[in-house]
Amino acid sequence: MAKSKQKTHKGAAKRFKVTASGKVLHRSQKTRHNIYKKTSKNLRRMKQEKEVNKSFVKKIKQLLGLA
Repeated sequence: MAKSKQKTHKGAAKRFKVTASGKVLHRSQKTRHNIYKKTSKNLRRMKQEKEVNKSFVKKIKQLLGLA
């Protein structure tokens, strides 16, 4: 009997992106509503994708089927 393949976790696939060098990126939180309270400087920073904390990288790559 053949082994079953690991499926990609679709929730994680929508939230995280892995670069060619292996970094895991995510979008900022708190950008969905109440934007009028936030400064334009803060919003500019929030639009940029940020690197995931190193303690979570291994688990996220497992969910994406890369590890």
